[in-house]
Amino acid sequence: MKIHEYQAKGILKKYGVPVPRGEMAETREQAVAAAQNLFNAGATGVVVKAQIHAGGRGKGGGVKIAKSVEEASELAGKMLGMNLVTHQTGPEGKIVQRLLIEETLPIEKELYLGIVLDRTEARPVFMASAAGGMEIEQVAEENPDAILKEYIQPGLGLEAFQARKLAFALGLKPAQINPAVQLMTGLYRAFEETDSSLMEINPFITCSDGRLFALDAKMNFDDNAMFRHADLKALRDVSEEDPLEVEASKYSLNYIKLDGNVGCMVNGAGLAMATMDIIKYAGGMPANFLDVGGGANAEQVTHAFEILLSDKNVKAVLINIFGGILRVDTLANGVVEAANKTKIQLPVVLRLEGTNVEQGREILQKSGLNFIVAETMKDAAEKVVAAARG
Repeated sequence: MKIHEYQAKGILKKYGVPVPRGEMAETREQAVAAAQNLFNAGATGVVVKAQIHAGGRGKGGGVKIAKSVEEASELAGKMLGMNLVTHQTGPEGKIVQRLLIEETLPIEKELYLGIVLDRTEARPVFMASAAGGMEIEQVAEENPDAILKEYIQPGLGLEAFQARKLAFALGLKPAQINPAVQLMTGLYRAFEETDSSLMEINPFITCSDGRLFALDAKMNFDDNAMFRHADLKALRDVSEEDPLEVEASKYSLNYIKLDGNVGCMVNGAGLAMATMDIIKYAGGMPANFLDVGGGANAEQVTHAFEILLSDKNVKAVLINIFGGILRVDTLANGVVEAANKTKIQLPVVLRLEGTNVEQGREILQKSGLNFIVAETMKDAAEKVVAAARG
């Protein structure tokens, strides 16, 4: 689950991480009031920042500086409702519905801090780099040695000596070392206690007066841990997500929309990835990743089918099921129910193996529906790609 920058900064503030003063605005009037409050509090300028779930906002025109309330009002009026296109949104962009109005700061250096789970090491890694303000992926590709890493021992957390090591390596001034250690420690506490999967401060800045701030903040959370965090779950902004993905989440389905025309329904993430690969190998393009899970019931299968068909780009559907926990006859009943309910006209190719496979095939045969049955994954991929083209 992703949240907006202003929400992430609200969380970090609770953990003692210094962030610029600012307010969220959903209307031009609220933006003007926020800017006026900041100027009254001594700000020399304000930053008007579009709030969308994507990076690269500055390059796309979603971050602007205003030197007066009038200028902030004009920028807010232009930015609210605009379709902001960045390298992360894709060409379709995202509509800006919220702004963060924030004080400007006397920036001296732009640095980078981030925390992720290193799956190879099976523990969190705290990263730092002097190349702040840049895409960390670009830094990693062009100069991997510029990224400093401290691996964190579960149960101990980020230790003070590790934070000091990073602070000195970033070239901070002696008077900034202890504040930096406190900031980094607060960041890791926030990461751990909120069940984050990603914490990124880019840039982490030093000011000409010696202060340190998290100038930007990005936080993602582990969906599987949200049952522990009702307060965080309430921060979810479904307007920033694909409507089909939102619908799928209601039924505990793992769905990600893609750009192709072959709809896929598979049980198991590994098999789903392999299915997408073999569709590509056969010359087609998958329209989605959809894992119904090992324990799906007929109702979930029905909803999964409906979600697949809601994508207008889908020209054919491939159902690739290995019946283990999810029995093939259960899947077949769900497919028949969904096909009857949706009055599907698209070709549907099925490749079924596993528990109760014969019963499942019998259900499909007796349904009276025109399903295409394949014997192998290669056969299924070739048939569904041909059907999508035809």
